[in-house]
Amino acid sequence: MRRLAFACSLLGGAAMLASGQGMAQAADTPPQTNLLGDAGGVRSALAAHGVTVLLTDAEEVFGNASGGMRRGATYDAASTLTVQVDSAKAFGWDGGQVNVSALQLRGRSLSQYYLGDLQTVSGISATPTTRLWEAWYQQQIVAGQVDVRVGLQSLDQEFMVSQGAAVFLNTAMGWPMLPTADLYAGGPAYPLASLGARVKAQLGGFTLLAGAYQDNPPGGPFAADGQVRGAARWGGNFNLRTGALLVLEAQYAVNQPEPTATATASAPHGLPASYKLGMWFDSARYPDARYDRAGLSLANPLSSGQPRGDRGNFSLYAVADQTIWQAAEGPMALAVFLRPMLAPSDRNQIDLSVNGGLTLKVPLPGRDDDTLGLGFGLARVSNAVLGLAQDMAGLGAGYVPRRGAESFAELTYQSLSGRFI
Repeated sequence: MRRLAFACSLLGGAAMLASGQGMAQAADTPPQTNLLGDAGGVRSALAAHGVTVLLTDAEEVFGNASGGMRRGATYDAASTLTVQVDSAKAFGWDGGQVNVSALQLRGRSLSQYYLGDLQTVSGISATPTTRLWEAWYQQQIVAGQVDVRVGLQSLDQEFMVSQGAAVFLNTAMGWPMLPTADLYAGGPAYPLASLGARVKAQLGGFTLLAGAYQDNPPGGPFAADGQVRGAARWGGNFNLRTGALLVLEAQYAVNQPEPTATATASAPHGLPASYKLGMWFDSARYPDARYDRAGLSLANPLSSGQPRGDRGNFSLYAVADQTIWQAAEGPMALAVFLRPMLAPSDRNQIDLSVNGGLTLKVPLPGRDDDTLGLGFGLARVSNAVLGLAQDMAGLGAGYVPRRGAESFAELTYQSLSGRFI
C-alpha cells in the first residue's frame, strides 16, 4: 500500500511523550518539565507522602495527501492521568508501588477513515472514550533483584519494547503489528489492559520477564471484539472466560549507562546494546483463517461459514537495540534497532511482522534532548488468508483483492525540550 501523509503532533502537560507505544508512563520525568512546577507546594507535599501525580496530553493532526481511501485531515488526542504511591513513604512498607492510570481519548483515526491500512499511523489514536487503563501493585523481593506485579496491566509497557522504536509515531513501532492483528482485540496493550501477574528477575546484565494474563480484554468474539465492548468502554470488563495469555521474555543488556549519572559522565566503556528473545502463547480457540468445521474452504458455497476452531496460538519474537557509534564526549550517538516476529499461518491474519530503523541522538548542535529517526515496518499476510482469496477467485466470486504485504517508512524528529531559541 502506498501512502503519503503529513503530520503535526503537539504535546503538553506535566510529563510529555508520544510514540508508537501510546502514552508511556514517565515516572522519572525531570522537575523542569512539569507544566505547573511545584503547583504551589502541592507536588512537594504529595511527594513527601509517597504520592506522585502525572498528567500527560498528546494532540495530533494528521492528513492524507495521496493514496489510501480518500484525502483529508483528522485530529486525535489522548490524555493520561496516573497516580503512583510509594508504599515505603505512604505506609512504611519497603519495596512496594501502587500504580493507577486512566485515559481520556478523543478524535478520529486517520487510518480508519482515510487510509485503510493495517499498520496505523498514530500510536495514540483509539476509539473515543474515558476509561481506566492500568491498576496494579508491584512488590520488590530478594534484595530488589526480583519484583512481582499483580493487577490490571498493559503489556506494551514492558514486553516486546524496543528503545529505538520509541521515538516513532506509527502504532507498529510500539505494540507490533503481529499481536495487534492476531490476538483477541489486539491483546492487552494500549488502550486496553488485562488482569494478570508478572514476575521480573534481574542478575547482572540478564533480565527475565514472565507473565500470565487474561487474553481478551473486552471479552467478546474474535471477529467482533472492539475496544468499547460492554464494560470495556470504561475499563471494567475483567473477562476470565476466553483463555490465558502466557508471555516469556529473556533480556541481555551490555554497556548500559548508570541511570543516575549525567549524560557526559555516564558514557560506558563500549557501545550500549540490549537483546531480547521472547514468546507468547494463548490457550484460547482461534478461528481458522481458511477452513470451516467440516474442512471445507470458507469460500465454498457448501460451507457452513463457521470457521474451524484451532486450539491455541503462539508467536516467537526478538528485539535488538545496538548503538553503532557514539561521540567521544557528549551524548551524540547513532543506533540501530530491529524487531522480527513470527506466528502460525493457519489461524492468523499476519504471520510475519518486522520493524527496524536508525536513530541519531543530538542531530543538531546544542539539541541534547533531540532525536532524528528513520524507521520502517513490514507486515506479511498469512498463507491461509491468501489461500482463502484464491478459493474465492476460483469459485467465481468476482474481483478478489490479493493482499501480500504492507510496508511503511517514517522519518521523524523528536524533541523533548520545548525551548528552540
